Amino acid sequence: MLEAPLHRQAKFITFEGGEGVGKSTQVKRLLANLQTRSIKAVRTREPGGTPKAEAIRSFILQGRSESWGAGAEAVLFAAARLDHVNQLVAPHLRSGTWVLSDRFHDSTRAYQGLTGGVGDKLIGALETLALDGHTPDLTILLDMDPEIAFRRVAQRAVEDGLVLTGDRFEKEDLEWHKRLREGFLAIAAANPDRCIVISADQNEAALEAAIWHAVQTRFPELLQERSA
Repeated sequence: MLEAPLHRQAKFITFEGGEGVGKSTQVKRLLANLQTRSIKAVRTREPGGTPKAEAIRSFILQGRSESWGAGAEAVLFAAARLDHVNQLVAPHLRSGTWVLSDRFHDSTRAYQGLTGGVGDKLIGALETLALDGHTPDLTILLDMDPEIAFRRVAQRAVEDGLVLTGDRFEKEDLEWHKRLREGFLAIAAANPDRCIVISADQNEAALEAAIWHAVQTRFPELLQERSA
């Protein structure tokens, strides 16, 4: 049997969840775990990942699109995602490099769709356009009560001597963030073959271990090949 091409072995893993659950830290830790096993991988984020997408990210998170409504924001996120997929995600996967993204299309569905009220028809159309068939192989949803997450963010800011101001979405009230959490959990429940929910209410090392276990369980044949 012919060996599968490298680009077919490369996997696309996304991290989702509310504000302050530790996605960025765990993306870095998973990247390191893969690289120590000689697996080529890159990390990226949404909105962002490419110069054009980063410009859209800055525009949105500064709150400059807030008055336009959730529908317009969904379109902006899709425009950023389209460039991100075309310029970064797809080329790396074709070359055999795993891609780890801090947020992807599920965030638009949760933030602007299930929480912001944008209809599923528009969200679905934007996903079809922006993803161009590049659905994640695995989505890790880091789940935490927003009250706990916000306390952690505030505590870390105090320890680092920072002043919290909050971006476009961090400024929403607690009830909004509770609805956001419910939205993410609903997405995971509707996509059990792709999504794994992991409690983020544990220390960073324990969370890293839980994520690595999930990745090993999902892709055992690829990781065993690299370890052999």
